[in-house]
Amino acid sequence: MDESTMDDGSSLQTLLVGIDAACDRVLAPLFEDNEVPTLESIYRNGTSGTLESQIPPWTASAWPSLYTGMNPGKHGVYGFLSFDGYDWDVVNATDVRERTLWELLDRHGVTSVVVNVPVTYPPRAFDGALIPGYTAPEDPDCHPDGVLEDVREAIGEYRVYPDDTADLSTRYSDCVRMRGEAFRYLADRYDPEFGFLEFQATDSVFHKRPDDTAAISAIYREVDRQLNEILEAHEPANVIVASDHGMGPYDGYEFRVNEYLREEGFVETERGGTGMPTWATVRDGNLKEGKEATEYEPGAAERAMAAAARVGLTSQRLGTVFERLGLADLVAAYAPAGLVSAGATQVDFRSSSAYVRSRIELGVRLNLEGREPDGVVPPEDYEDVRDRIIDALRTVTTPDGEPVFEAVGRREEYFHGPESDDAVDIVTVPADFQHFISATLRDEQFGPPSEPWNHKLEGTVAASGDDIDHAAGVGDAHLFDIAPTVLATLGVPVDERMDGKALPCVESAGTRQYPRLEEDRSIETADEGVEKRLADLGYLE
Repeated sequence: MDESTMDDGSSLQTLLVGIDAACDRVLAPLFEDNEVPTLESIYRNGTSGTLESQIPPWTASAWPSLYTGMNPGKHGVYGFLSFDGYDWDVVNATDVRERTLWELLDRHGVTSVVVNVPVTYPPRAFDGALIPGYTAPEDPDCHPDGVLEDVREAIGEYRVYPDDTADLSTRYSDCVRMRGEAFRYLADRYDPEFGFLEFQATDSVFHKRPDDTAAISAIYREVDRQLNEILEAHEPANVIVASDHGMGPYDGYEFRVNEYLREEGFVETERGGTGMPTWATVRDGNLKEGKEATEYEPGAAERAMAAAARVGLTSQRLGTVFERLGLADLVAAYAPAGLVSAGATQVDFRSSSAYVRSRIELGVRLNLEGREPDGVVPPEDYEDVRDRIIDALRTVTTPDGEPVFEAVGRREEYFHGPESDDAVDIVTVPADFQHFISATLRDEQFGPPSEPWNHKLEGTVAASGDDIDHAAGVGDAHLFDIAPTVLATLGVPVDERMDGKALPCVESAGTRQYPRLEEDRSIETADEGVEKRLADLGYLE
């Protein structure tokens, strides 16, 4: 992009920089090596501290919590998947049932530019511009119509997801660069008072190569370069940096909850049945042919694999043999995912009493009669079954004798609001987030973590600028506090239903009652590329 086209002046009052998975563990060595001087200056010259994430601390739920200031029981997004009976879809912005920061600001005549923030596709109208981030398709609808084409004409290529043909460091760094260039173009064009720019690559690299320090440093250097250019071009009065969660090593075990529930008599299984569609079966058998998820029909090879599974030759048993022969990685690289799924022992959701649907929800769902299409747990037995499972999970210990869970509780202990009925029935919080929770069925309940690094509760926040009292600090900052803090820097009252409050370093503009979002225009995501990206990063099993 030609920087000479930028205006000399700017009305940008507050810039919110979202750095996915940033935390002290990640930032400290970068600061020590002087890799990110611009970012470090915000921490050094302003105020900063740990930012506690929510349960569950995963991207698709945490970012809506950050930009609404509310818990998932109010905004309605608990993970990457939404469920309708036994069917599922990847979440999108129509699943977010509360107003976003920029929509509240719009009510006060404040213009915003929002780039790459997760779960913002399809965008609702407001004064400003928005390019969606994670869970959007590669060529998403933006706001206003046609703005993505304008961005691409101005800066060249713009992608929502990395180009898989390039090496990892290059493709992630390129995405970071595109975010910064797109934001500067839109900020120049729309002259906003509020800007929100999110970087996702800082999380994705840890799911792919947590030990690749060179790639991690390269990605963060590009983040710092883009941040520096934005600050120089638009000179925001205030800068707030926030992450949705932290990142770190998982030194414990993988605990397969459905395997445990099967042995306890709550999960029923089927061999060679259809089970629930995985991302792979939907992608390979449906989306490429334009079919609905419920229309999936297995091919001849999958039918043969399913037949073998029905007589006991399951994918899990074959996998054990391949592991012993040292061939597991080779087979995994070349075996069609649909074939593996067809031959697997799967949870029979319709016949089970309770099960884990998506591991990142951090919880167990009951198959409740009258709520699920084929529910088997009578309403009068709901509390008894739930208490039995809670008591059982609280006693689970690792092979080393340590508790698997820090807490196991009812959903109402964690979520409150009109969307709470969509939450898991039982919340399971891993001890110190050292254990990897899995929904897969294996021959054993425990194994090594599928990913050596994953999400932690402790994220980070930093603030610097004209309206920031650097001496006051950030206190015990929580994810829900970011939206009220941003609003305070712009002199806008907080929605009284928000669960967070403005951080000590800013002066609150008070609270007021806003009407709850009433728009209901739910659409399906059903996009091959989105589901593949989520699966590649381990979010879909």
